[in-house]
Formats: sequence, C-alpha cells, structure tokens
Amino acid sequence: MTAAAAPHAPRQDVFETLLARLGTIRPCHSVGRVTALGRTHVSVEGLDRVAALGDRVRLDDGIEGEILGLTQGAARVMPEGTPEGLRLGQPVRHLGPQTIAPDDSWLGRVVDPNGQPMDGRPLAHGARACPLLAAPPPPAARRGLGARLETGLAVFDTFLPLVRGQRIGLFAGSGVGKSRLIGTLAQNMSADVVVIGLIGERGREVRDFVTDVLGEEGLKRAVVIAATSDRPALLRARAAWTMMAVAEYFRDKGQQVLVLADSITRFAEAQREVAAAAGEPFGPGGFPASMAQMVMALAERAGPGCAGQGDITAVLSVLVAGSDMEGPVADVMRGVLDGHVVLDREIAERGRYPAIDLLTSVSRALPAAAAPAENALIARARHLLAAYAKAELMLRAGLYTPGSDPLTDAAISVWEDLDSFIGASAPGGIAESFSRLESLLAGAAPLGATAAAPGSG
Repeated sequence: MTAAAAPHAPRQDVFETLLARLGTIRPCHSVGRVTALGRTHVSVEGLDRVAALGDRVRLDDGIEGEILGLTQGAARVMPEGTPEGLRLGQPVRHLGPQTIAPDDSWLGRVVDPNGQPMDGRPLAHGARACPLLAAPPPPAARRGLGARLETGLAVFDTFLPLVRGQRIGLFAGSGVGKSRLIGTLAQNMSADVVVIGLIGERGREVRDFVTDVLGEEGLKRAVVIAATSDRPALLRARAAWTMMAVAEYFRDKGQQVLVLADSITRFAEAQREVAAAAGEPFGPGGFPASMAQMVMALAERAGPGCAGQGDITAVLSVLVAGSDMEGPVADVMRGVLDGHVVLDREIAERGRYPAIDLLTSVSRALPAAAAPAENALIARARHLLAAYAKAELMLRAGLYTPGSDPLTDAAISVWEDLDSFIGASAPGGIAESFSRLESLLAGAAPLGATAAAPGSG
C-alpha cells in the first residue's frame, strides 16, 4: 500500500502549488486614475484608502510600479519602466503587497526580481508567498555563529575564516577580480544552497558569470537573482530583497544557505534613485538618510537562524570608488558586518589572485574560530607580513642592508612563499592549509624578535 502511494506524492505537491497559485488570483481589483505625470513618478487618485506603502500597481498599458507615498486622495507611484506613452486618466489597478514564492525547483535557474525566469524555460512557483521586506529572526532567539566552513581557498581557510552565519564584506574597486572570487566561493564553499544576487551588472557579465565563472556544476545548487544595469531602479533594488527572501525560504527549511551579493553599492545607488522619486532629501555622498537603514536591514536578515532553521552565511561585495574605504556605503557596511576583505588593485596588477590585502582585512570570527596553535600561526604570519610592508619602500629603493634587522630579514625570506600561499587554492581543506602555513613559517623569526640587531647602528 505504501509502495503504491509513493509515486503519487510529487503530484500532491504539484496540486498544492497550483491551489496556492489559484488562491492568489484576485477576481476584482481596486482601480484608480492617473492624475499627474512626471519623469520619475506618477500621481494616482482613488487608491489612497485601499493601498499601503510599498504595494504594487499595474498601469493600463502593462507597466507595473510601486507606491512610494500616500496622501489624502492621492498615491505617488514610481513605474518600473519608462513613463513615455502614459496619459492622464489611464486606469491603475491595485495589485497588493510585494511577495515572492520560491520553490525547490528554482535551483539551477536564473530568475528576475519578480520571480520570472530569465533562461527561457518555465518556472514553477512555490505554495507559500514570502514577503520581500521580511523582518530578521528575533535577536534573542538566534543562535551564535556556527562551525568554520571550507572555502577552497587557503587565505579563507586560515587568515580570514568564514563560519556559519557570518556576514563578511568584499571591498573592491572595479576590475580587481571580485566577481571571480564570488564565483570561486560559490563553487567551493560548504553550503546546501547558494543564492546569488547580481545587482546592476551588465547583461554580458551576467551570462559570463553563469556560464564561465559559476559553471554547470556550481549552478546546480544555486539560484541566481539578476537585475542588469539597464533595468529600472525599482527592479535593481528589488533584486537584493528577492535574493534575501529566497535565501530565507531555504533557511526556514533547515538548510545551510550561502548568499553572495554583487554588489551592495549598486543596491544603495538604486535605492537612491527610488528615494529621489519619493522626494527624500539627500545627505552625505548624495545618498538619502534612508540608505543606511535599508542597507542595515538587508544585511541583518542574514546570519544565524533560530531553532529548527538553518543559517544564512553572507558574502556581500561593496564597490569602493578609488579604493575609498570611507565612502558612505562602505562606512555603513563595515559597521554591520562580521569582517571585511579588501581587494587591492596593485596586487591584482601584479597577477596574484585573489588580490586580498591581508593587512587591511579582518575576520571577526577570530580568535574563536581557530585553535590556540592556529591563532599563533596566524599572528606570526601577519607579524612577518607587516614587517615586510614596513620595509618595502626601503627594499625597492635599495636602501636596506641585509642583517640590519633579524625580523625584516625573516620577513624577506618568507614573503614570496606567504604571498603565494595567500593566492593558493586549498583542495585539502582547513587542516592541510594550516599544515602548509606551518611548514613555510618554519625557521622564521619568532614574534618576540627585536626591531634591530645589537650594534647595527
């Protein structure tokens, strides 16, 4: 009896999904009228008593939009497309709150911020609609950070460990290997599901990332949410919210989720355009005051889950123009993350990948994520790298005399090996990476080495 019933279980899931989709169909809609038109927003009359802030509407010619403001008798709507061709008096249908209905079948797919397929194939929707702007788990009920994760890269397995539920930022200018690093983590990092948000990327880059960087194997356990640079600001901003809602769907099923976002800066820039259409005043760096709250609200939804849930581990990239780590978005992100990784253009130009500047990067999972002996190795290696960085200008100018400083001599002797180690893969995992690090540091100066040898003058 049980064996005969088993084949029908998937059909039951299909019917549940269909019934849920039928339940979302509204036989009637509240309808308003366009009363004013602008380049960035539309005024609608007749929806102020039924609509809520953030609800979606559909204009008569198929363009959808979002309600950014409400006054007595009118709603301020930002269209998702260009307003050219709209006319006064056109009907506007109220669609309701913004939701998304992820499904397990989304794995291996490329989806737009509205949950529509971008790869030309039909896409099933789940039985449960998830709000785009959900609240994070209650702070007092969340678990602490979890176990250390394998990443496939020696630098993350040792110096910059990533643990379950951690949120870390990749700070980089354009063209320094940020997307490639995100693709490497997507392929190799320990997780049940990978959710990738490509926010404001060029169309060619989305295709290249999916086919070349992520690859067929990497895509099998991933959901890619993409909104290219030519899409309206509402869709680019919504891509980040959709990315997090999809991650929460899998987290609530008890799965370990890895979120990779490229980039939070473009999300903030899209929110700036939306804020301008809503009439918000601008603050530092041309960003509205709401930018900080939006970025923090997005980041806070990642992290450890509650009892019965999985965790969302997040790697969020931040574009820093001219390597300015004090920019508005970078400054806000550093305050909400559990570590930051800085990619340096000079390192990228000399061919080392990933181009991580280790001395300006930090993981707040340390020292708890490593054993005492491992922490000692990390501290020793950082000490040597700092000593080399301090003497590098003298070395380039030919002003350093070997033997003048034992610590500098030790740093010089291991610098090439350490630099190669930072750019190395880690096929053997965390234990092998620490073993390699211990071997290359063997014979180097101890942490207590003096700054100068006696009598060196």
